[in-house]
Amino acid sequence: MNAMVYQRYGSPDVLQLQEVNKPSPGDNEVLVNIRASSLNAWDWDLVRGRPYLTRLGGPRKPRYKILGADIAGRVEAVGGNVKTLNPGDEVFGDISGCGWGGFAEHTCAREDALALKPASMTFEQAAAVPQAAVLALQGLRKGQVQAGQRVLINGAGGGVGTFAVQIAKSFGVDVTGVDSTSKLDMLRSIGADEVIDYTQEDFTRNGQRYDLILDVVAHRSIFDYQRALRPNGSLVVVGGSTGRIFQVMSLGPLISRNSGKKLGLLLHKPNRQDLEFLNEMFVAGNVAPVIDRQYPLREVPDALRYFGEGHVQGEIVITV
Repeated sequence: MNAMVYQRYGSPDVLQLQEVNKPSPGDNEVLVNIRASSLNAWDWDLVRGRPYLTRLGGPRKPRYKILGADIAGRVEAVGGNVKTLNPGDEVFGDISGCGWGGFAEHTCAREDALALKPASMTFEQAAAVPQAAVLALQGLRKGQVQAGQRVLINGAGGGVGTFAVQIAKSFGVDVTGVDSTSKLDMLRSIGADEVIDYTQEDFTRNGQRYDLILDVVAHRSIFDYQRALRPNGSLVVVGGSTGRIFQVMSLGPLISRNSGKKLGLLLHKPNRQDLEFLNEMFVAGNVAPVIDRQYPLREVPDALRYFGEGHVQGEIVITV
C-alpha cells in the first residue's frame, strides 16, 4: 500500500510517498481502508519536531513513521475480539492513541477509537471531525458553558475554532470569534454573533468581559485573560505556545483560588462517545465541518506547507 512516510524531523520535504506493507489487525483492532484523513496542528508539530515536547516519544527520530490522526473509511477486516464493527462499515475516528497512520491507504485501529459514520456525512467531512470537533466540545464542557452566556473563542477560524463557534451557538450562547481579517466573513457565516480582528483590536483591553474564553492559539499572558473574564468566568486553553501553556499549568490553580476565576488547560482525550454526540449534531444540522482545501495523499507535503502559512480556514482534508 502507499503511505506518506518520514524518518527524521524537518520541513515537509522529509515526507516521502512509499510502498509499505499493509498492516493486519490485532484481536481488538479493525483494518480500515482509508478514504480520507485530515491535517491537524499536531501533525505540523510532529513533522518539524517542534516544540521539543513533541519529541518525548522519539528525541532523535520520529516514533511514528506515518502521521495522520483523523481518518474516515471503510472497515476491511476485523480482529477476533471485535464485537461492534463489521467489514463494510463506514467509520471515522481519532487514531492518535493507536499509533497514528492516517496518511496511508490502510491502517489498523482499536475498535473503541472508531464510530460509525452517518450516511449523510461524506468521508471528507467525517475525516475533518474527530480531533478538532472533540477538542472544541470538550473545551466548552470544561468551561461549563450555559445558555445565555458570553463566550469568546480565540483562534476561531481554524479547525477547533470553527467547530467551537457552531457547537457553542447550538448551546444557546452569544459567541465572539477572534481571528485575522480574512477569516471574519466566514466566522459570521457559521454563526458568530460578533467578530474581532486581532490585527486591529486586543480583546483583552477593549473593556468587554466574557463568561468563558476558549483559546486555541494562546500567546498572551495569563493576567491578560484574567482581565477579560467576568467574575467567576473561565479560561480554557486548548493550544498555543509552550510558554503560555506552562504558565496556565503553573499559575492557573493559584489565580483560580485567589480570584474565583477558573483558568485551566484542556488535555486531549479522544473518545467514541463524543464522536457519537457530534454525529447527532451533524444530522440535526447544528454542526458542519468547514473545509478549506483538499489534497490527494501524494501532496501531503504541500498541504503541510499551506498549513504552516497560518491562513487555513477550518480544516485541510487529505483524500486517499
